[in-house]
This record gives sequence, structure tokens and C-alpha cells, in this order.
Amino acid sequence: MANGNGSGLSMIEGWGGIGVPGRELRSENLERVTERAVLSRGLGRSYGDSSLPPASVGEVVNTTLADRLLAFDEETGLMRAEAGLSLFALNRIFLPRGWFVPVTPGTQFVTLGGMVASDVHGKEHHARGCFGEHVTRLKMRVADGRVLWCSDEQHGDLFRATIGGMGLTGHILEVEVRMMRIPTAWILQESRRVDDIDDFIARLKDASHRLPATMGWIDLLTRGKNMGRGTLMAGDFASPDIAPKRFPKPLPRVTMPFELPSWTVDRWSVRAFNTAYYWKHLPREMHGIVHWETFFYPLDMIRHWNRMYGTRGFTQYQCVLPDAAGPSAPRRLLEILTSRGGASMLCVIKNCGPEGKGILSFPMPGTSIALDIPVRDDTQQLVDALNEFVLREGGRIYLTKDQFTRPEHFRAMEPRLPKFQEIRAKWDPEQRIRSAQSVRLFGDKP
Repeated sequence: MANGNGSGLSMIEGWGGIGVPGRELRSENLERVTERAVLSRGLGRSYGDSSLPPASVGEVVNTTLADRLLAFDEETGLMRAEAGLSLFALNRIFLPRGWFVPVTPGTQFVTLGGMVASDVHGKEHHARGCFGEHVTRLKMRVADGRVLWCSDEQHGDLFRATIGGMGLTGHILEVEVRMMRIPTAWILQESRRVDDIDDFIARLKDASHRLPATMGWIDLLTRGKNMGRGTLMAGDFASPDIAPKRFPKPLPRVTMPFELPSWTVDRWSVRAFNTAYYWKHLPREMHGIVHWETFFYPLDMIRHWNRMYGTRGFTQYQCVLPDAAGPSAPRRLLEILTSRGGASMLCVIKNCGPEGKGILSFPMPGTSIALDIPVRDDTQQLVDALNEFVLREGGRIYLTKDQFTRPEHFRAMEPRLPKFQEIRAKWDPEQRIRSAQSVRLFGDKP
């Protein structure tokens, strides 16, 4: 988002509320507006600084006016659209016609270009991989000004570096992706209240063998034998014989009208929220048909929910711990967080399957844990401690969520970085395309 600050400048912010002064260039013509730009961004849902321009540049292309659907083949499901088309719009076009994106993140308020740049994953990663696995071609403007197409067969190095490449290989102009047929727009969901993190890991693995979409919410303030208790949800699109005959009606939404004072998100308020949410799931197990938005995008029901973290904002820390770290690795990560007084209202845990084609894509076989952390005076030290643990265990962090990782931690946990930088240097030897995050983590020129 971009907010006026009363001094004639604007603040371009990430979803976590931390930003830089600057302005966004908007046009329906992405080819024209990206001619001299150093970075593109969509709806601003990256939490940290990955979609922010370097402070010395202060200018970024906003793609959201370039949102046209350009082609669709009903036989193959192949769809092509401009990079600024939102997933929200895409769902409203295709769901009533029996199609859905094969991979979706936890919010619809993202653009196709952003989904490629982050190589988003979702509840279905163990079954369908990342979004990039289903992307067949990209139209790009690269650093030397050329506009070209890339794919597995054409400029394959650029294609694989762009998928999950955080927008650092060029401007994504158009995306071609293969959509997935669905039997209905309703979800057959099962959910279960789970008593502790060790049981959670076992049940998550079991559910992943049976269903294509799984995830869990964890109460992070409970310690001892109940540490990591929470709710596990799993499901799939319902077949016509058990789903309601009508198409799901739009769900009502509410809006967080203003930023709350930062002191409202403290240990006690988080404990009260977590306890209430845990016991909301009163029966041990529940089965039923639910709305697709309830299943895939529960936080989208509250517009501007990030405002509840107050004026200091928040960061989302997301890491993946490899299977080789053992089933106790998630518990040890939570112990570090709780021992340092970290209060997270939202903790999401998921299974990850094999690595995708994107050279810097986030997932690896293991367990992903995402934590919302309100920004405090000691947030840097907390992230340092979490990163040092992830590094020891052979894991990595998700750049789309990051704001506080130190460059030495990032480089140590990312052995694929030299290959990515080699391809990037081939296509952009003068390092024109860059972001505030690449200045911080990759050592790009400011």
C-alpha cells in the first residue's frame, strides 16, 4: 500500500507496515512504463521490503492497472493474462466455470506477477508443488530493454531464475499458466483439535497422504505438554453428489477501520485470542462442506487486518525445516520463540513437498512454520535467534515474508544463491533491476 505522510511524499509499504518514501508509477501499458524502472510490484502483499524500491531510487512500477485476461483454452486449461491481474478477479471469472488455480497462497489479494516472483505455495504444496510448476511461459522486459518470452525451452535459465526470483531478473509483463478443473466450488473439509506439536506433525503427515490441501493453526503461548496445540484442517473440492447444487454466495467482509495502538497486541491479548480460537473448535473432530473462501482465504474476510498490529507494524517469519532435521525440530523452534517472550497471534504450519524448478523457490521437503511477530525493540534479536536455529538444521526462510534477516544468515542458508546470481549477472550485468531487499540481502548497489 502507499500512504500519504502529510509532507508531500508518499510512503510505499509492505504488508507488515514498514516502508520507504517514494512513488508508484501506474499504467495500463506495462511495456511502456517499465522501460526505465528498477522494480515492479503488484498489490503490496509481500510483508517486508521485497516489493519496495531502493531508498535512493524511490520509484516502483505498480502493475495493477495491467489486469487483462488475454487468452483461455477450454480444452487444455491454458490461460494467459497480464501480470497485474489479481487472483481475486481470476477466481471470480473461473470458479463459476469449473476452473481454479492449481496452487493458491493464503490470500486472493495478490497479482499473477507477484505469484510468479514469490513462486507462491499453499496448503497443497505436498501434492501440487509451487505455482511456478504450472506456469508455462512468461513475457518479460529484461534489464537491457528487450521484451521477450521465456519458458523451459526458451531462455530456460531466465525462466527458472524468475520463478521465485523476487522480481530481480526483470519485469514480468504477462503470465501463461495451466488452470485446474474442479468438480464444484465447495470444499469437503475435515478438521481436528490437536493437543501438542508432536501430535500435530504426525497428523499433518497422515492428512497429507490422504488429501491434497492441509494446514494447521498453532497456539504458541501454551507450554509444557500442550506446547503447539492447535487445529488441523484438510480438504479437497467436493464432488457434485455431496455438494450443494447452488454456487457459493459471496461471503460478507468486515474492515479494520484504523490502526490499533501497538500496546493492544501484547502477551495477554494474544493469549486470550489463542485460547478462544482453540476452544472454538469444541468437538475433537469435525467434517463438512464449507465455502471455498472460508477454506483457502480465512483472513481475507477482514480487510486491512494488518492494522491490528498498530503503528509499529509486524513481520511474518516463515521458515521451512527439512525432514532430515527430525520430527522434533518444530518443537525446538517454538521453544526458542516462547523462551524469548515472542507473542504470535498467528502461527500456520504446513507440509512441503519436493523443491520446484525456481532456482530460489522457498519450499523443500519438510515442515513450514509461519509466525506473525509484532515489531518490538528486540525483534532483530529474535529473528537472529530463529535464523541461527534454521541455519543449523539446514532450513531456509521465505524471502516474501522477510524484513529482518541479516545478509550473512541468508547467504549461509542459501547454497543456490551463486547460481542465481550468475544467471542474474548474465541478464543484468549492471545490476539495474533491484529492490530494497536485494540491497539488504544480496549486496546490490543502494
